[in-house]
Amino acid sequence: MRKGIFIAATGQNVGKTTCCLGLIAALKKRFNRVGFIKPVGQQHVEITPGLIVDKDVQLFQEVFDLEDDWKEMSPVIIPSGFTRKFLDKEITSESLKESIVRSYEAISSRSDFTIVEGTGHVGVGSILELGNAEVARMLDLEMILIATAGLGSTFDELTTYIELAHRKGAKVRGVILNRVQPEKREMVQNYMQKALDRYSIPLLGTIPYNAFLNTPTMSDFAAYLKAPLITGQENALRHFKHKRLVASSLRAFLEEERKEELIITPASRSDIIAAVIEMEREDHRSCGMILTGSQPPDEETYRRIYESDIPIIYVPLCSYDAMKKITSFIAKIRREDHSKVKKAIELVEEEILLDPLIRELDHA
Repeated sequence: MRKGIFIAATGQNVGKTTCCLGLIAALKKRFNRVGFIKPVGQQHVEITPGLIVDKDVQLFQEVFDLEDDWKEMSPVIIPSGFTRKFLDKEITSESLKESIVRSYEAISSRSDFTIVEGTGHVGVGSILELGNAEVARMLDLEMILIATAGLGSTFDELTTYIELAHRKGAKVRGVILNRVQPEKREMVQNYMQKALDRYSIPLLGTIPYNAFLNTPTMSDFAAYLKAPLITGQENALRHFKHKRLVASSLRAFLEEERKEELIITPASRSDIIAAVIEMEREDHRSCGMILTGSQPPDEETYRRIYESDIPIIYVPLCSYDAMKKITSFIAKIRREDHSKVKKAIELVEEEILLDPLIRELDHA
């Protein structure tokens, strides 16, 4: 029997891709060939003219040097307007399902174990008759649900999607909790397993919260705010331990200077900008800047910026709105961010109980 598992989640940005990275890394130590497929993709990239695939497929292909065909790993992409075409019957559910099954069969036939990554929460894709639970059932795969750590509210979410999976004919093999606070970990493990016992579902892992994995890079901010880097492209993957909105005097700013800090300040504050550039030049503070306001920097400030290697972007927002946006921003793991990919793999690989999963699948 071919081995495979379907990885789903209780929502977006709960760590599904992070968990898949660690799972594949761990499985590659047990099996000669591990396959990966994302049956339904939303966020996509163009690999070559006319060839678009899900972003996660590009990430996994590069990290693990996967040999399967791009289209097999990403058989269905949902670009803008796709859903309307489906509802207008220009695209049929049967053709989409055939493409997914054909791709999975091809990859799994060449693999000792196959990871199938879902999209969003368990119900995403239902309007196309391709919800995660429906696809898992169609491929005859059991599901692992990823959820953000907690107890009451987390179990409420899990219950919703466990029940949905069961109604769709898919079985939930286990649960993994992500971003568990270390001081609550033992309590969460104990009581979550007690709660899951009513469904006879094991807790397969609790991934501890890691600040580094949840820290966006300057490149992430540039993409999110749709603001290209003015300078500092070679440092676009800097992470920042601190974020500070600077609207005070230069003197007050200098009294609180810190390393690895993202500074948000109006583009008109040439004094702050010059001070940051000088501090970086003298002390290598690994900082970054987001310049705000209705007017971009003046000519003299631009000259100073171009002479620095600090990653800097300008956005036509007030500083408060920019700060609010970046504070709530959750970045996905980018393929070029090798340090974050490595950390994700290490963290997940250490914490997931792989033996029970493989053993159960052997007897399924």
